[in-house]
Amino acid sequence: MSKTPTIEQYLFERMAKASAANYLFTINHFLKMHPKAKRYKYLDLMNWLADTRKRYPNVQTSIRMLSAIKKYYQYLIWTGQRNDDPCQTLTVKQGGQHSIQVQDLFTSSELELLLNRENRYADLLDRNKVLISLMIYQGLTSDEVTRLDVDNIDLENETVYVKRSSKLNRRTLKLKSKQMLLFDRYIQQTRPRMKRSTTSKLILNKLGKPISVSGINSIFDQLALLFPDRNLNPRTVRMSVIAGWINEKKLPLETVQELAGHKWPSSTEKYRRPNDGEQRKLINQFFPI
Repeated sequence: MSKTPTIEQYLFERMAKASAANYLFTINHFLKMHPKAKRYKYLDLMNWLADTRKRYPNVQTSIRMLSAIKKYYQYLIWTGQRNDDPCQTLTVKQGGQHSIQVQDLFTSSELELLLNRENRYADLLDRNKVLISLMIYQGLTSDEVTRLDVDNIDLENETVYVKRSSKLNRRTLKLKSKQMLLFDRYIQQTRPRMKRSTTSKLILNKLGKPISVSGINSIFDQLALLFPDRNLNPRTVRMSVIAGWINEKKLPLETVQELAGHKWPSSTEKYRRPNDGEQRKLINQFFPI
């Protein structure tokens, strides 16, 4: 009879090492404070969250704690110890703004795995790599990708010009050196072979016409198979890129605001994660063992 995997094994098989370690710390602390948590119902967890919100001044800390606890109940369901998720609908609100669900975010190394997805058609493989690289390196939205023209790519200066939209500012972003050869091949060789109509749009669909937002979503539906237990889509990819700029690369807030095209600093600030050491200190302060 096979032994049931531990919560530690469950986390480390599904998440980046650092994220899994932080989630495990929070879960273990939660279980020590709540020994009957395995049988908790929605109301129990709602009360726990309300108490947590009162104790923690930083809303992102509450979000991260809730994200970890959600993983614990997903583990219970996966191992057959429960058949329901009592905290599935629990969220942390941020003054009317959509909360950043940390469990949906990906590290930069995880995002790069998207570039390695094979395609039996060489032209579509090139097209997909150009499209995905713009989203995981420059943080473009699906809408911004669909509105790119070929002349928005400046290979000489290694930049991409992103047009203004109703929600985001225009900006000129640097391309990475690893993108240059790929973009040159796509623009000079692949795209001309694919094109079936007169268009200036950079990214084409398999019929040789300008790709749509729904077409991009379809590509990511296939890529989602790489992370079966996580929410991979163009929105969470962009969220992950912005969070990575702030939390992994430690770029200044105003720099990230400019890179992301945000019109307001508050739109960028909500991606900031609390320091892991600070979070552990707060947990120990308010929930001593």
